[in-house]
Amino acid sequence: MHMRKPEWLKKVYDKEAKEAIREMNIMLRDLSLNTVCKEASCPNMGECFKKNTATFMIMGPNCTRHCRFCDVTKGKIFPLDPKEPENVAKASKKLGLKHIVVTSVTRDDLEDGGALHFAETIRAIKEALPNSTVEVLIPDLKGIKESIDIVIDAKPDVINHNVETVPSLYSAVRPEADYNRSLDVLKYVKEKSPDIITKTGIMLGLGEEKEEVLKLMDDLVKIDCDIFTIGQYLRPSSKHIEVKEYVVPEKFDEYKKIGEKKGIKFVASSPLVRSSYNALEAIAKVRSK
Repeated sequence: MHMRKPEWLKKVYDKEAKEAIREMNIMLRDLSLNTVCKEASCPNMGECFKKNTATFMIMGPNCTRHCRFCDVTKGKIFPLDPKEPENVAKASKKLGLKHIVVTSVTRDDLEDGGALHFAETIRAIKEALPNSTVEVLIPDLKGIKESIDIVIDAKPDVINHNVETVPSLYSAVRPEADYNRSLDVLKYVKEKSPDIITKTGIMLGLGEEKEEVLKLMDDLVKIDCDIFTIGQYLRPSSKHIEVKEYVVPEKFDEYKKIGEKKGIKFVASSPLVRSSYNALEAIAKVRSK
């Protein structure tokens, strides 16, 4: 059954935002880059592009996994572009970014899951923009510590890995992933390098129960996860898993208060919140505590 999208989820781009999207797309095409903003159909794309910010998606546009919520394509896998780390750094410098977010498709075909490519991108950005902060949103890298170490050793300011949903929904939502493995990635990062900010996020509206969300928060507190983002799942197409509920904004506000009361340092919770939205603000708040 098709559910009508409520008014609070409807986003209209003004002329300035549309022009920002057009200009950003030209630059990305010229440098052979992708953004997760475009590939995952992010509702905040116009707003972020207007501020000259974007989340770069490395290692190609196509993913090796088949999560049922995700709008990133699952086509032919291409070899890594050795110029990509430098091109991300060039784009970041051209935009004058103070905070750069880098994510990727999952590349289970690569021995290290793409960890070295992430590290090279982090180092290229830090060399080009030494006063900027770098956040990486990584796949689980199959939970292999040696691969996670490669990313940690490049010294990003933030390592984000999204758990995406509550454990009971994993088989339906992200069948090739494992909730405990994702928690272990975040736990390992914080234990190995306490100065790196850890971050994760979930989507609501997939059929989760409130008690499950609260238990998930408890799990994050136990592993000292610093930042938690909560947003509404929006179905990209009829081929993706259906929306079970459009969660009202008041419920998001409630979860924010509960999460921060439990001890999570920063909780961003709103229907249109996405993993990298207002990321710089979150870092500033965590570092001030």
